[in-house]
Amino acid sequence: MSSVACSRLPNLQTLDVGLTSVLRSQATILDRQPNAYASTFPSDIVRCQLGNGRELRLLCKYGGDHSMSLSGRTGHKGGVPYEAAAYRHVLRTSRATTPKFYGAYKDVETGDTWLILEYLDDSVRLRKMRESSAAMGLAARWIGRFHNTTEERLSDASMRFLSRYDAEYYLGWARRTSLLAGHLRHRFSWLTTLCGRFEDVVALLLASPPTVIHGEYYPSNVLFRAGTVYPIDWESAAVAAGELDLATLTESWGAEIERHCELEYQRVRWPEGSPAEFERRLCSARLYLQFRWLCHENRDLFTGNGAGGEPLDWSHKVKVPPYRLKQLRSLGERLGLIGADSDEDAGS
Repeated sequence: MSSVACSRLPNLQTLDVGLTSVLRSQATILDRQPNAYASTFPSDIVRCQLGNGRELRLLCKYGGDHSMSLSGRTGHKGGVPYEAAAYRHVLRTSRATTPKFYGAYKDVETGDTWLILEYLDDSVRLRKMRESSAAMGLAARWIGRFHNTTEERLSDASMRFLSRYDAEYYLGWARRTSLLAGHLRHRFSWLTTLCGRFEDVVALLLASPPTVIHGEYYPSNVLFRAGTVYPIDWESAAVAAGELDLATLTESWGAEIERHCELEYQRVRWPEGSPAEFERRLCSARLYLQFRWLCHENRDLFTGNGAGGEPLDWSHKVKVPPYRLKQLRSLGERLGLIGADSDEDAGS
């Protein structure tokens, strides 16, 4: 954990007060260890004892909203207060398996929100089970079932806090990628064409029945314990096309496992038969993710209003990972947005 992150962890006395408030019982801290998987916001694993003698192992995450940047609210992440709302209003009231949500606490001194969750002992991240087709299939079924049930709850007032992906959101990533492509037009002019035509398939994503998505349903955000799936890190929850979560789950996996996950997802999301446009929607979702990743990999170039797209700081070199460009090219051709007969370099 970085020194910056460590400096934001509450001291033991403050932690004791906060947990006592959330758990509604005197909480005595027995042990705390840094969370090896902490990323944007600091978190730790806390063992405490309640007034009745019961011991709990908790995952405590501390932070505020993301700054208005490529990873901020105008991007796709909402921060710790937003994630706490997702647990309170979406996950806790669903039948989905997730770590138990004990509550949230506002630290008046720092302004940070604490997210207090059950710590899942003996759990394994899906990314460490890459060869397991069965595990991937279970993860695909979990998210398909979740999409099926939450689709029916979108009219609930409790869901209104969720971000909604609209045409402007999707096109914003294509426009930012186009700015990057403009700097590379002498090598990858097809990328500029692809960005300009992305609008042609955004309608596919908007036509998909909206549901609550995880937003970053990558194998690193899926825990397994005793054969049960527990997705974590819900900072990017939103109302959007469910195909986005399937796209993140299967990104960079082999074709055989991808197809297995697609079939498992469709069986539980649409028991009576999947929509005719499912394949193209999934392809469009994968294209959107490639735009988002390319912008993220070049986030140091975006200055000023950040996610708004201008201006760009060209003092940094544009990063163009060959595999990213290869994926963009392939998806663009599959969707018919660019031709397959161009002799321009696809990335090197």
